[in-house]
Amino acid sequence: MPAKRIAVVDRDRCNPRKCGLECIKYCPEVRMGVEETIRLEDGLLIIDEELCTGCGICVKKCPFSAISVVNLPAPIEGEEVHRYGINGFTLFRLPIVRPGKVVGLVGPNGVGKTTSISILSGRIKPNLGRVDEEPGWDEIIRHFRGSELQDYLRRLANGEVKVVSKPERIDRIPQVVRGRVKDVLERVDERGVLEEAIQLLGLGKLLDRRVEELSGGELQRLALAATYARDADVYILDEPTNYLDVYQRMRAAKLIRRLQDKGKSVMLVEHDLAVLDYLSDYVHILYGEPGVYGVVSHPHSTREGINIFLDGYLPDDNVRFRDEPISFLPRIGGQEVSDNPVVVYTEMRKRLNGFTLAVEEGEIYSGEVVVAVGPNGIGKTTFVRILAGELKPDEGMVMTEGVKVSYKPQHVRPTYEGTVESLLRRVAGSNYSSSYFRAEVIKRLGIERILDRYLDELSGGELQKVAIAACLGRDADVYLIDEPSAFLDVEARFAAAKAIRRRIQGEDRAVIVVEHDLLTIEAVADRIMVFSGQPGVEGHASRPMDPRRGLNEFLKDVDVTFRRDPDTGRPRVNKPGSKMDQMARARGRYYP
Repeated sequence: MPAKRIAVVDRDRCNPRKCGLECIKYCPEVRMGVEETIRLEDGLLIIDEELCTGCGICVKKCPFSAISVVNLPAPIEGEEVHRYGINGFTLFRLPIVRPGKVVGLVGPNGVGKTTSISILSGRIKPNLGRVDEEPGWDEIIRHFRGSELQDYLRRLANGEVKVVSKPERIDRIPQVVRGRVKDVLERVDERGVLEEAIQLLGLGKLLDRRVEELSGGELQRLALAATYARDADVYILDEPTNYLDVYQRMRAAKLIRRLQDKGKSVMLVEHDLAVLDYLSDYVHILYGEPGVYGVVSHPHSTREGINIFLDGYLPDDNVRFRDEPISFLPRIGGQEVSDNPVVVYTEMRKRLNGFTLAVEEGEIYSGEVVVAVGPNGIGKTTFVRILAGELKPDEGMVMTEGVKVSYKPQHVRPTYEGTVESLLRRVAGSNYSSSYFRAEVIKRLGIERILDRYLDELSGGELQKVAIAACLGRDADVYLIDEPSAFLDVEARFAAAKAIRRRIQGEDRAVIVVEHDLLTIEAVADRIMVFSGQPGVEGHASRPMDPRRGLNEFLKDVDVTFRRDPDTGRPRVNKPGSKMDQMARARGRYYP
């Protein structure tokens, strides 16, 4: 029996008036007289999935990459939960809300995590894949009979379960919430836990600030505190660690754990695998074709689920959803690098807006990646801007005469008015046509599908990928990359890490990265610079050091210990007070 076929047309990209309708003209079924296979209805392209043979000609002919025709894995047939109109994205299965447990969702962007939590929160009523008629709640509940979801959806339909959600796009909060932080939090404090949240998340100094004055990390902590203060049965947290440094991520994790301790159900969407591992009791893996279809796996224990995700093969469905596994090769003593320093700097001091940064002297060698770690507001970006030439130190100097620098700033904004391809051609020059750049940057980062898009049409994750590609595409001696994992899903973070490392292999170039994701840090770092001090007041930057020593020093300050998974080698956070945690602290080995 042939696999079920699904055809998806991206309505935002499909433009029948500009393309000449080659997708219709060249379809073999249409040319044979079956004109219903691909047709226009009310100016929209419609593909009949029953008549389509899946030849893929229309996909190749479309100049806007707006058409996708795929065969679905056999195990998911008949398990449609929701479809966004004719030839729209389809979600198969749903994650399960478990009383008193934290359930994590992991998977690439565009495969249904947001749709899943929208259904479970009641914002979207599932249509079971039928776009012609909307099923009633009785039919929906019958569809899930025999599963744990049946009772949950029945209670949701009857208004017997209260759900509170923390949104993903916290940058939009100032558009809908006004006033002082203290007043906003007091309005939503339904459980009388406001002081607890303020203390744990370090919001005391922000209480008199207005919401529209807050930075991304401050908005994230405000959103977490407001969600925690609400009284609900189920808490849905969509990417709660975006914009947060490692210290703040661990404090946020403690806050979320307290919800579970109070018997609340938590659904967590998270791309930081260390945080996901630390918090979750169960994990659902989501896979599929981004923007086309998504499948929710059956629940797994946290360790098993994350290891399956990293391996790229799901035994439940007998599906390989990634060509190669994500592996961890710890850099025990760092990478051997040349004796040729690309950047040399003396002891430096920089005063900026009441903040003082002191930097120990150091060198960055060709062929190495140096990662700067530390809390927000401690001077990492200031240091990078000094190396980029945007700031001059008040004391000391950087000896970079004749050194070409390529800089990706922390905050990426679409200031260029052209397409992605025209931007990359402009900044990369002859590098754009090289086999290296096409394979190791554009293809690895998944930029091929958005080359014809304008920058102001891109999502935060897409814009981040383009910014990384533009930085790596320039001909430079030193690449300065500030927070490359922001807005990226797990797979894209590791793809970016690999693209960064490949850029300097065998060449007289070096990279300096500012990063908060510990697994990404381990994937790229040859040496570590530890930034310490008092955020917003004074910071101290160490010399670049061996990654094990650097991360051990850093994690001791964060007050968290790690161990290694015996199967994958990935670092795992130890639960505070656990036997593994006590043993690690006794040995003084916070990083394995």
